[in-house]
Amino acid sequence: MLKLYYAPNTCALASHVALEQAGADYEIVRVDFAANEQRGAEYLGINPKGRVPALVTDRGILTETPAILAFVAQSFPDARLAPLEDAFAFAHVQSFNSYLCSTVHVAHAHRMRGYRWADDAAAIEAMRRKVPQSVGECFDLIERELFAGPWVMGGVYSICDPYLFTLAQWLEADGVDVAGLPRVADHRRRMAELPAVRKALAEEARASPGG
Repeated sequence: MLKLYYAPNTCALASHVALEQAGADYEIVRVDFAANEQRGAEYLGINPKGRVPALVTDRGILTETPAILAFVAQSFPDARLAPLEDAFAFAHVQSFNSYLCSTVHVAHAHRMRGYRWADDAAAIEAMRRKVPQSVGECFDLIERELFAGPWVMGGVYSICDPYLFTLAQWLEADGVDVAGLPRVADHRRRMAELPAVRKALAEEARASPGG
């Protein structure tokens, strides 16, 4: 059985949704960020990076959302979560997910985790103030150039969709006006209605403090 380590309201949701959609035999394990469990010896033994997600498989542990999503798609080909038969199309999927991981998520992280890049309080505050612009510019690019519609890659759903949905859930908190992103907003609404997404969100909410 696969085991996914996650924390609520993190990018681990994308992997959770993909596992559910793939029909995988899996369990989820919550990492309590409020209790700093991600920095504890037990979890660092699983993921030395001290972050989520981490997926335990029978061949070892995988980290980083794009890698986990690709693994799920390739491990459960009947779910058709990626164009595995077309090398270029699959690389296109990987390109989009890599952009979310390396650029969009990093821009978002400057709102709450500026301490990763600076120690000076003024510099950290400057990074936080920049987030509406930096994240907004990323999503403007997605809206105009990268989103084929009705799903990210076009007419066929893929592992790009739960990942975009996960990051798009943070737009309002990042100070981005969603009214200027009608295609992304419509995608987010449709994703939220999918049974696998609703189940994953409900499971993570139940496992949260007070849930």
